[in-house]
Amino acid sequence: MKKNFIRKGGGVLNNYLIMTDSSADIPQDFLDRYHPAIIPMVFEVGNEECRHQDPDGWDSKTFFDKLRNGATGRTSQIVPGVYVEEFSKVLDRGLDILYISLSSGLTSTLDSANLAANMVRATYPERKVYCVDSRCATGGQGLLVMYALQNQEKGMSLEENAAWVENNRLKICHWFTVDDLDFLKRGGRISPATAWIGGKLQIKPVLRIVEDGTLEITGKVRGSKIARQTIVGKFKESIFNPDYPYVYLCHGDAEPEANMMRDEILAAQPGAIVIVRPMSPVISIHTGPGVQSVIYYGSNRK
Repeated sequence: MKKNFIRKGGGVLNNYLIMTDSSADIPQDFLDRYHPAIIPMVFEVGNEECRHQDPDGWDSKTFFDKLRNGATGRTSQIVPGVYVEEFSKVLDRGLDILYISLSSGLTSTLDSANLAANMVRATYPERKVYCVDSRCATGGQGLLVMYALQNQEKGMSLEENAAWVENNRLKICHWFTVDDLDFLKRGGRISPATAWIGGKLQIKPVLRIVEDGTLEITGKVRGSKIARQTIVGKFKESIFNPDYPYVYLCHGDAEPEANMMRDEILAAQPGAIVIVRPMSPVISIHTGPGVQSVIYYGSNRK
């Protein structure tokens, strides 16, 4: 009979460890129960460099206030040396690795992970390292990690779990709206003229993460309330799968509005398990304060 085991603080089950980076917004109860390894990411806001590792261990209010007050920010990809160090810690314990990365459509971090994986395989030829592109971000990446952890708990092997993530990643639907178009302008998503006109007319974009893992504006509406109704409507249009009940509402220091969206989602689908939380700083540097998102396992990523 196959022997499964867990080590407290190590997240080990079936002799492999699930790893991800800190852009994945994972609830604390999942972290406490499963102990996935979180690789920190670095960002700057107001010329201050910050190391983000604990998804719940950062001051989101202060962060978003800095952005509101005009501070600019930037993010950096994880370099191969960090991956070599983090992977080696796990491989030294005689464990294999399933690493689920932030979308390659948003960052080159996956390239660094794959380079590091090839390097450590030469040192640990008996071990396995799988790096899987989530094609997701923020709560979507978190969902894939959460479901992979549950798969592992049910006895799924490393190879089976990596294949499951690859086969299901495009069923994770991300719908967003932002409050301040200047942040999309800084990232080159819209032109300065569009940002200026949109700001004057209270035009709010509706965005999604598309199949290649990049961000796309799919429409524009007038006002924040209609924008929120639009993205909640995307969830309502989707086919709900009770086997994958988690719905993320990641926001940019706009919890009251997110709670209104939560109530509407639960009224439409009482079986949903809604997670309301601030969006990772690694992503919200590019979306700004007031961002709202609805992220779920569904049928309408396209």
